[in-house]
Amino acid sequence: MRALLLTGLALALAGPVAAAPVAVELFTSQGCSSCPPADAAIARLTRDPGVVAITRPVTYWDRLGWKDTLAREENTRLQRAYAARVKSGNVYTPQAVVQGGTGVVGSREADVRRLVAAAARAPAPSLRIEHAGGRAVAVFIEGPAVRSTTVTIIAMRSTADVAIGRGENGGRHVRYTNVVRSERAIGTWSGGKGRFAIPAAALGTAGADRYAVLVQERDAGPIVAASYL
Repeated sequence: MRALLLTGLALALAGPVAAAPVAVELFTSQGCSSCPPADAAIARLTRDPGVVAITRPVTYWDRLGWKDTLAREENTRLQRAYAARVKSGNVYTPQAVVQGGTGVVGSREADVRRLVAAAARAPAPSLRIEHAGGRAVAVFIEGPAVRSTTVTIIAMRSTADVAIGRGENGGRHVRYTNVVRSERAIGTWSGGKGRFAIPAAALGTAGADRYAVLVQERDAGPIVAASYL
C-alpha cells in the first residue's frame, strides 16, 4: 500500500504526461485565392508545441496562369492518395489533413484545432530524438504492434516569402511556413523498440532549415507519430 501511495504521489508531482505532437499537413497553392488565410493559420499552428505543421503546395492550379514556385508533384499525389483512401474523392485547396486522416478546410482554424485535440487523445507510440554534436542523429520509437509504417525525414523551409505575379493572387506577397523541400525514408517500424539512424544527407537538403520525422502507415495511411528534429 505504501508503495502504491508513493507511486501516486510521484505521478502527481510529475504532472500530466504531455500529449504526443500531432501532424497537420496543409495542401495549398499560390494560384488559389482562398489559400492565404489558411497559410496564415498554419503559421500560427507552427507555434503550438502540440503540432508538427507541414505545408505541402500542390501543382494542379498551375494551369490558372501562375506556376507555384514551391509546389511539388509529390504533394499532389499524396493529397490524391489521402482522398482515395478515405473514399471522399475530394481534392481541394486549402485542405488541412490531420494525422494523415481527417481533412478539413485549412482556413477553418478552430476546426483544425478541434481535430488536433481529438488526435492528441489517441494512443500513440513514444518517439524520441537522439542528438549529438548539435544535430539529430537517431530516432527511437517504442510501442505496441501496428501495421507496417515508414519512418520518414521531412526537410522543410521554415519561411518562404513569395511575390505572386499572376493568377488569382496576382500582386500579393504571401508568406509560407514549413514548406516541404524533400522527403527521405530511413526505415520501417511495426511495433516494439526501434532505433533508426538519421543519415547526414537527410539533414542537408538545399534550402531547408527545419526538419521533422513522420511515422506513417504505408500507402498514405494514418500518421502514428510525428516530431520536429
